[in-house]
Amino acid sequence: MDAEVKEEHSNWTEGVCGNAEDAVVQEKDYVLALEDAQLGNLGGNDVSPEVHKITEIVRAENGLVSMEEQLEKLSVRFDSEVVEKVLKRCFKVPHLALRFFNWVNRRDEFRHTTKTYNTMLSIAGEAKEFQLVEKLVEEMEKNLCEKDIKTWTIIISLYGNAKLISKALLAFENMRKCGCEPDAQVYKKMIRALCFARKADIVIEFYKEMDQKDMVLDVGLYKMLMDCMARSGDIAAVRSVADDMMRVCQIPEHNVYGYVLKSLCISGRIREALEWIRELKSKDVTLDPEYFETLVKGLCRADRVADALEIVNIMKRRHLVDGKVYGIIISGYLKRNDVSKALDLFQSMKEAGHMPMTSTYTELMQRLFRLDEYEKGCALYNEMLERGVKPDTVAITAMVAGHVSQNRVSEAWKVFKSMEDRGIKPTWKSYSVFIKELCKVSRIDEIFEVFNEMQAYKIDIRDEIFDWILSYMEKKGEQDSIEKIKRMRRIYKLYPQEGELPSTDATGEQELKLELNSNQSVAVRMDCHLMEPPAKNYDEKDLHEICRILSTSTDWCLIQEALEKCNIQFTPDLVVEILRNCNMHGSAGLHFFSWAGKQSGYSHTTKTYNMAIKLAGRGKDFKHMRHLFYEMRRRGCSITSDTWTIMIMQYGRTGMTEIALKIFGEMKVNSCQPNGSSYKYLIISLCRRKGRKADEAIKIFEEMMRAGYIPDKELVEAYLGCLCEVGRLLDARRCTDSLRGVGFAIPLSHSLYIRALCQAGRLDEAQALVDEVGAEGSMLDKYTYGSLVHGLLRKGRVEEALAKVDSLKQAGIPPTVHVYTSLMAHFMKDKQIERALEVFQKMQQEGCQPTVVTYTELIRGYMNTGKVVDAWDIFRCMKLKGPLPDFKTYSIFITSLCKIGRSEEALQLISEMIDSGIVPSTVNFREVFYGLNREGKQDLACTVLQQKSALRSKRKFLT
Repeated sequence: MDAEVKEEHSNWTEGVCGNAEDAVVQEKDYVLALEDAQLGNLGGNDVSPEVHKITEIVRAENGLVSMEEQLEKLSVRFDSEVVEKVLKRCFKVPHLALRFFNWVNRRDEFRHTTKTYNTMLSIAGEAKEFQLVEKLVEEMEKNLCEKDIKTWTIIISLYGNAKLISKALLAFENMRKCGCEPDAQVYKKMIRALCFARKADIVIEFYKEMDQKDMVLDVGLYKMLMDCMARSGDIAAVRSVADDMMRVCQIPEHNVYGYVLKSLCISGRIREALEWIRELKSKDVTLDPEYFETLVKGLCRADRVADALEIVNIMKRRHLVDGKVYGIIISGYLKRNDVSKALDLFQSMKEAGHMPMTSTYTELMQRLFRLDEYEKGCALYNEMLERGVKPDTVAITAMVAGHVSQNRVSEAWKVFKSMEDRGIKPTWKSYSVFIKELCKVSRIDEIFEVFNEMQAYKIDIRDEIFDWILSYMEKKGEQDSIEKIKRMRRIYKLYPQEGELPSTDATGEQELKLELNSNQSVAVRMDCHLMEPPAKNYDEKDLHEICRILSTSTDWCLIQEALEKCNIQFTPDLVVEILRNCNMHGSAGLHFFSWAGKQSGYSHTTKTYNMAIKLAGRGKDFKHMRHLFYEMRRRGCSITSDTWTIMIMQYGRTGMTEIALKIFGEMKVNSCQPNGSSYKYLIISLCRRKGRKADEAIKIFEEMMRAGYIPDKELVEAYLGCLCEVGRLLDARRCTDSLRGVGFAIPLSHSLYIRALCQAGRLDEAQALVDEVGAEGSMLDKYTYGSLVHGLLRKGRVEEALAKVDSLKQAGIPPTVHVYTSLMAHFMKDKQIERALEVFQKMQQEGCQPTVVTYTELIRGYMNTGKVVDAWDIFRCMKLKGPLPDFKTYSIFITSLCKIGRSEEALQLISEMIDSGIVPSTVNFREVFYGLNREGKQDLACTVLQQKSALRSKRKFLT
């Protein structure tokens, strides 16, 4: 074990306090916190073993032996504490929770308590089973089980969230009749529900009651109440709420005035909004640009563009106009279908030196495409890129739709794929737009490609998409496609989010799984969504503003000063998303996390801590990662399986697998059961070459299968690859056979094994397996021959590789990009440049699009043959036209340049990597450093160390 790993072992054991004694104290605190938060074990007896045994039976839903029979045979105590804990673990399976609830109620020695009823009420409400809610309430009354304040809060909240206002009001009255006095939480639930339902006359009464009882709302509820009053036209109430915000909550009047103006504009009360502006001027209140901007937006929304332009003229005189304001006016013109005026204004703003917003470009592009002005729409998109305006998901999706409308699907795919290159994750909406546009031009095969992408990125394919496609196809009478979509929908339904096993194993459906996606089987679904993006209940502008501030400086004092001036209400979801965007600015992100936790009205949650832990781990700042973990448990945040998994993943990816295993063990000791993701990321870490531990990987993989978790394709590929490389072929074969029992199609499981053998250089075993499968061979060829060809070329068996390509061409199977790239790389390695370029040209002629790997191999080949200028030309072409260079491209180019004494150019690439958001590795820095020293450029070599140090300080929480 190297020194770094030893040190990290010691650090993890001792904790952030620096000595073992403090770590023991922290460990005791942690155990107590876990008992309080997770087990609720205030009596001193550990109920976790009973809870886990019962939960396992309830959630298993074994078809051979009923849940009830298994529970009867179980020798455990069923007291109210145990029952409550079991129910809390069954929120996602309400039908099983109810079965258990009813079964335990029939036991002579058991009687439900208020707590168990409260938990069951929450489960029923979450599942929107309101008849069950009413039945449970009746049962409580019948069994003389007293309803407490929590019971009424749950009931009111459930009805309020479902907009069943009359039932929520009735529950509130019944609560009072029972002598249970509503607390602030109940009032807040009622006010929120009434605001959503726009019951202004009722909500104001509740608000007055709260005021009389000296209860205070939070800022978000005050805004909601203000919006509700403005919509109803009760301007006096709006003013009253505003006064209370300043008086009770001590919110600065400047902010409150802005809230009032926004409420009036949102509700369409433009006359009142103008009066409010005049009143503020008479009070000598400084009118900031955002006031005018809000007013302009409100006027445009009310279709008063001429009035909005008058406000813009006033703003011009005060030099307050920017691209955003112009964008609002342009949007107003477009809503009136006045495209010519929108375009004229767009041209004027550019001539005046104002940069248009991404949203402005997008709206104009969408309108031009709708008017069949395809060329103009494309020109706008290109102009946006040339001006350096970064396209977002909506802009790229609009461009995709424009291309598809002209049946230019290859261009649409290229633009769609550019999202990933720009670090943008396509949304469900992006995919749905793509699919709908493809339907309109009858490109059914491409629709399946989009489905493949969605499954690969674990994006849920909602029923409404299937319904829309089927409806469209039925109108066009495309019966074959209808059947294909219906079959896919059936297969998709077999694998819900929890990773349950399929109820059928029809051969036709298995073949379709393989046909739909050779890279991502539908059968391999697992809940591995660590820190997935939250639902957007924050303003995108706030996110961009904070990310901009965090990236503009490395001086935390300057950043903090800018943050203090921001008028942004932070929420956990917003903080999570900010941290997610701080990969290259980890230090600023972690300082921001600490600062945000001290802001009034805000407190961190498990999700925000998890993301901060992940950010620290990405920057290899393991000391601060541990600090966050200890802080999290001290503050009583629930430490979930995701928390442990993130730490396992961060240590594992750097090769510190012994520590990852230690944390995995601690996770179990602390009564936190590993989930599918915990197993997945630990096994993948153990299978990597750095820190590889094949025996432990086998043991944990088998444990994972026994626990009922289904491995996904990424995990299976890593696991089989490791086993084949270390010669554990019997274990690899046993794994392959076991995959069939968990829903993998037989051809798919064989293809994964064959690929692993090829990558490990075991071509004879791979070919023997291909011969063994016999009847499946033709299907397997389609998915494995790329691996076989690549393996043969690596072993120097060129004639066999070319013969394999020819035989499959004759069978009607065209070469894939994998095959073309392998051939090209081989010829480049043998310095047969002409043959390599022939392959590259043929590949493009046959419509097979080169990938980033293809271009990377071209660069490697050119460098190996001394054609440095050609390599640079390819690299620049990638940056200009895509696909963008990735980490591997940069690394290979850097290594090649250093080998031939051109380390100064490699230094330039290091800087480009950082600017592109790609983190250079220690090896990258080391190669350039040694290269420059060899070339006698010691001064430049020092700058490499400075760059490395600067990058480290940007990513680590340095105090």
